[in-house]
Amino acid sequence: MAPRTTQILEAAARLIARRGVRGLRVEELAAEAGVSTGLIYYHFKDRTGILRQTLEFINDRAERYTAGQVAEGAEPLAPRAELEETLLLELQDTPVIRENSTAWGELRASAVFDEALRDDLARATLVWVQEVAALLGQVQPTAPPPALAAAAERLTAQLEGLSMRWLSGGLRIDHARDLMRGAVDAELAALRGK
Repeated sequence: MAPRTTQILEAAARLIARRGVRGLRVEELAAEAGVSTGLIYYHFKDRTGILRQTLEFINDRAERYTAGQVAEGAEPLAPRAELEETLLLELQDTPVIRENSTAWGELRASAVFDEALRDDLARATLVWVQEVAALLGQVQPTAPPPALAAAAERLTAQLEGLSMRWLSGGLRIDHARDLMRGAVDAELAALRGK
């Protein structure tokens, strides 16, 4: 991705996190990114293009920070630890994760009213669910695929809910992380048939 495009998408994620999707104005985006409105329209064509590419940018950024955090030369994580770590990396009190999670929530809420975002959001959610289902399958390889998919759907939905409650001050982050660990335990127990 070109540096200017990245600069604009970083600014869009910041603005969406702060003001919501409905508050995103191209003029303000241009000012936030330090570029002209013409350059934004050149790269993204219209507001829908900005939103779609910002959603993709947010997903790519989340994928980078949830990807293997194993230090060079260290032993890879066991499947159970990798599953838990991948989910808990979404519950970190860092500016990038706060911004990403808030912008994701704003885009999801906006998709209720904006059909143009629904398909893109559904695809991004499906990819996330499939990744978690694959991790669950590494922990419980004998579990049937539909059960893995359902467990992954529940875990990712719970993670989004916990994240929103944490970000809005309804939960402390340590409690949100404990609840997520409990959800992982419950889903794995259910997959084992206990």
